Amino acid sequence: MDTTIVDESTARRPAHTPATATVRTPSPGNGATARRKPTFWSKLGSAFAMFRNRKSVTGLAILGFFVLVAIFADVLAPYSPTKVDNTARFQPPSAAHWLGTTHIGEDVLSQVIHGTRGVIVVGFLAAIIATVIAIVIGVMSGYLRGWRSEGLSALTNVFLVIPGIPLIIIVATIVEDPPLILIATVLGLIGWAWGARVLRAQTMSLRSRDFVQAARANGEPLRRIITVEMLPNLMALIAASFVGTVTAAIIGLTTLSYIGIIPVTTYNWGTILNWASAQGAFRQGQWWWFLPPGLCIAAIGVALSLINFGIDEYVNPRLRSAGERARALKKKGMNVNDTVTAVRTAPETSRQENQ
Repeated sequence: MDTTIVDESTARRPAHTPATATVRTPSPGNGATARRKPTFWSKLGSAFAMFRNRKSVTGLAILGFFVLVAIFADVLAPYSPTKVDNTARFQPPSAAHWLGTTHIGEDVLSQVIHGTRGVIVVGFLAAIIATVIAIVIGVMSGYLRGWRSEGLSALTNVFLVIPGIPLIIIVATIVEDPPLILIATVLGLIGWAWGARVLRAQTMSLRSRDFVQAARANGEPLRRIITVEMLPNLMALIAASFVGTVTAAIIGLTTLSYIGIIPVTTYNWGTILNWASAQGAFRQGQWWWFLPPGLCIAAIGVALSLINFGIDEYVNPRLRSAGERARALKKKGMNVNDTVTAVRTAPETSRQENQ
C-alpha cells in the first residue's frame, strides 16, 4: 500500500495560491511610510539652511535695509543730492537737514541715500558676474580630467595674480566718465579666480562620491550631474564666495572714489568722502559730512562679515556643533563661558525615597 506524505501547510493552502513565498509590502495604514527621494528643491532648501543662524539673519537684515534704501532712494531722500542752498552752508545737523550740509549747501543725508544705490549696484553686479564665472570655470575644471582641467586651472592662476585697482585705473583713464556698470564689470572679471579655486577643490572631492558615480553609471548627462547632483552640495561655498566678492567690490569702489579715480559726479559713499576731504572737513571738524558715509561703509562691512561668519559656522562641523551646544546651554539658562559645568543635585526627598 503506497503512502503519500503530504505537507500539512501545503494541504491547507488554497488551490489558487502559488507555492512560492511572497513578501508583503507594509501599507501606509500599518504605520510604515515610504521614504521619498530628495528632490532638487529639497536639496536646495537644505543647502540654504546656512542662513538660519542668528549671525546670518542679523547680517541679512542689515544688508536688506541698505538694499531697500537703494531701491527707494528717490522716495526717501528729502532733497536732490545736487540741490544747492547758498543760505545753508556748512550747517550742522538740524530739523531741515538731518545730517547737515556741505560747503555749497547740499544736503548730506540725500547724498548718502543716493550714494547707497551706487554701492549696492556695483557690489551685487560685480559679485553676480564673478560668481557665475567662478561656478562655470571652477566646477568644470574640477569635474573634468586631463588637459582641459589643467588648462582651466592655469587660467584661474593667471587671474589670481592680476592686480585689480591698477587695471581699473587704466580703464578709467581710457574711458572718459566710466559708468558704474563698466566699473562693476571690471571688478567682476578680476574677482572670480579665488572662488573658482575653492570650487574646483571641492568639486574634485565630490566627483568620486557614490551618488555622482551612480548618476554617471545611469547615463545621466553632464548638465544634470552638475546642476542637480553637485551644485546643491556647493551652495555654501558659492554663497561664501558671493559675499566675499560683494565685500571686495564695495571696498574697491569706495577706495577708487575716495582717491578720485572714479568721477565725483557719480554719487556713492566714496565720492562723499572725497569731497569732504577736498574741502577740509576733516581738519575743521565737520563730522556730519564724513562720519555718516564712513559709518555706512562700516555697517555694510559688518553685515557681510556676519553673513560670512554664519556660513562658516554652517560649513565647519566643529563650529556648527559648538554653536548648537552654546544655544542649548543658553536655553537652559547656563553661562556659555563657564569652564565648569554645573551639576544639579537631587532633592532631599528623592534621596530618602531611594534609600
